[in-house]
Amino acid sequence: MDGHDQLKESEFAKFVRGLRDGSITVEGDEVIHDTASPTDRLAENWTSEFVREEDQTYSMEDFDRRADPAYWDKLQAEWEKMAKLDREDAEAHPWLDDFKKFTHKEYEFAKENAFLEQPNPFEEGLKKLEEGDLASAILLFEAEVQERPDHAKAWQYLGTTQASNEQEVAAISALHKCVELEPNNLLALMSMAVGFTNEDRPAQACETLEKWMKANPRYSSLVPQDAPPRVASHHYLSSLLDDPTYCRVRDIFLAAARQSPEDIDPDVQVGLGVLFHLGSDFDKAIDCFYLAVQVRPEDSLMWNKLGATLANSDRSADAVDAYRNALRISPGFVRCRYNLGISCLNLHSYREAVEHFLTALDQQRQGRGPGGRQSTMSNNIWSTLRMALAMMGRGDLTQHADSKEIEPLLKEFNINPH
Repeated sequence: MDGHDQLKESEFAKFVRGLRDGSITVEGDEVIHDTASPTDRLAENWTSEFVREEDQTYSMEDFDRRADPAYWDKLQAEWEKMAKLDREDAEAHPWLDDFKKFTHKEYEFAKENAFLEQPNPFEEGLKKLEEGDLASAILLFEAEVQERPDHAKAWQYLGTTQASNEQEVAAISALHKCVELEPNNLLALMSMAVGFTNEDRPAQACETLEKWMKANPRYSSLVPQDAPPRVASHHYLSSLLDDPTYCRVRDIFLAAARQSPEDIDPDVQVGLGVLFHLGSDFDKAIDCFYLAVQVRPEDSLMWNKLGATLANSDRSADAVDAYRNALRISPGFVRCRYNLGISCLNLHSYREAVEHFLTALDQQRQGRGPGGRQSTMSNNIWSTLRMALAMMGRGDLTQHADSKEIEPLLKEFNINPH
């Protein structure tokens, strides 16, 4: 599969074309869809791809400003230019410089953390995690690694908890530190691969999955000894899929799955599911995640992955069932709550979507240290909440989303704060 072809078929590109051809328009605070346009794909996938950076909020005014066809022509030309660059020249592209910084970004700790003096912060963090208080667990895990920076397991939990709390960049940074300390940590490697997939970095996801195979004594012999040498990491920072790498890693995982067909390894199925997802073969990815949840029916992460893949395959109703299974197991799973809200948007259940987004934000803010400091709420969720309010015809409430005022919105939708 050509990487540029995959980019052109992304939901972001489809949304752009919709703006350009008139099938999607913006009028005030409303996104207007032509009935023949792929509206189901808009909320589900465009939101995840377009509103990704945590430090950036996109409003309906941004859409108005960017609706000029010349803007999109320039953007498309820039992508095409980058796709044609050879690997020696690609590193000079200014966007790739940002990607390089992402890979080597150190974990950024909370500026205020009243748990820094907490005795046994790691054990207390595990308790908070069990209670579903992800925000407090994160602060406790941060306190642990600041006191004991070589504690690989604490970095692992910090990373996986950040991912569950819809803070993907922080998650990858923490997991990267874990792998530096413990290169054969299989859980951290697989979680990193999923994180890179969520951040639309397919080549890095493939590279990390190959590391997972090499680190797993059960499957390390399947990795070809004469595999092409790994290119310096900055070459892997484009979102354009590297075909030889992808095919090689996919074939390794397929060989692992065939090794013991009667003894299903759910981790191999997750890796395969991620790879098929990257290749946009969602039906096969769904099959993989279904097998995984059959082996681990009480694993909320597995159910969430299944739900996300069903959603990307335009099966939002089925995705809702998978997300609800995940939330039954882990009610405080913020990312899953957010995903469920997007699926509700996709099904035009706007009020229910808003309620899920508000619940996710309220769960994020509930974590407080002894000094009462509230945790950060995700800009990603706020941006999607604003869009949902506009789509349900409540433009009068979008000002609260713009200013991140949750209390008036909780009151309006009769949600009891935590």
